Amino acid sequence: MVWGDDVSEEQTEPALEGLKIMVIDDSKTIRRTAENLLRKAGCEVITATDGFEALSLVADHRPDLIFVDIMMPRLDGYQTCALIKSNQTYSDTPVVMLSSKDGLFDRAKGRLAGSDQYLTKPFTREELLGAIRRHIDQAA
Repeated sequence: MVWGDDVSEEQTEPALEGLKIMVIDDSKTIRRTAENLLRKAGCEVITATDGFEALSLVADHRPDLIFVDIMMPRLDGYQTCALIKSNQTYSDTPVVMLSSKDGLFDRAKGRLAGSDQYLTKPFTREELLGAIRRHIDQAA
């Protein structure tokens, strides 16, 4: 962390400090990228490679926000989102869909599954952190 007038991109963001964020993606690159960006912002990060793994981790860790890839083997992002949102305990947890597709159909299908937002890959640091801020601000 840099003190004084200098602002560093490595600096944690007080608004995001300590938030539990889950990243569900079968791509190791996407998981690592998101994990690094989120940790640098001060978040606690839980990762999962698919929807089945994620469902047990959601129960164990109770994340504040979940990023979920749409295209995954076994249980895709739409199914994972719908299962999370159908559980009364986690129905208020924001779920942000991640996809390399940016079509209207994909966005609509995400909404029907219960997602709160849609982020297109590859995403920037600002887009990722902005998605979290948006839902944290709404909850406040």
